[in-house]
Amino acid sequence: MNADVLTPAGPSPEDIQFIARCGVNRTYPRRAVIVTEGSETDSLYVIMEGRVKIYASEAAGKEIILNVQGPGEYFGELALLDAGQRSASVMTLEPVRLACVSRAAFSACIQQNPAVAFRLIRDLAQRVRVLTELVKNLALNDVYGRVARTLMNLAEEREGRLTIAERFTHQDIASMVGASREMVSHIMKDLTTGGYVEIKDRKFTIARPLPRAW
Repeated sequence: MNADVLTPAGPSPEDIQFIARCGVNRTYPRRAVIVTEGSETDSLYVIMEGRVKIYASEAAGKEIILNVQGPGEYFGELALLDAGQRSASVMTLEPVRLACVSRAAFSACIQQNPAVAFRLIRDLAQRVRVLTELVKNLALNDVYGRVARTLMNLAEEREGRLTIAERFTHQDIASMVGASREMVSHIMKDLTTGGYVEIKDRKFTIARPLPRAW
C-alpha cells in the first residue's frame, strides 16, 4: 500500500540517505520478522534493498496488511518519539538490507541537520492522514468498495495505464481489506471477466474505470 510513500513535504531521498548513514546495516532473509507488535525497541529502519510488509494480527492468526514498503522508505519512526510498544509487526517479503538507526544515533544525527527532523514530522502527519483514510475505508465501504479503493490506491500510472507493480496475491488483498480470500477472488474474477482489470504475472492493470458498485 502507498500509505507510507514519502511525499514532497516529507524527507527527500538525500534526507533518507543521511539518516541511513547514521545507522548500522543489517540483512534479513525472506519471511524474517524484524519488528513484533507489542515489543519495546527504539530504532528506526531505512530499507536499502528488498521489500517488507507492515501488518497487525490477532491471537487467532487473522492478519491485516497496513502497508508494503521498498527501497528508500522507512518504518519504526514512532519509536524515536516515545517509549511505547510497537503498534504493528514488520516481516520481510524477500531478502532485505536495512539501516538500523537507534534513538541515540538519530538524536546525534539530527543535531547536524535539524531540518530533517521537521520533514520527518511532516511526513508522519501525512501517514496519520492516510491511515485515517484506511480506517474509513474499512468501516464505511462494503467488501467490493474496499477492494476497489485499495486497487486504486495501489495503482500508479505507467506508460499511460494504471498499474500495480507489486505482485499481490488475492490473499494479500484480502488481508488489506479485512475480507476472506474467497470473496476477494470472486470479485477479482468478475472484474477481470468484465475487462476492468487485467492480470499478467500476478501484476494488476486497471484497464478501465472500476464500477461504482458490485
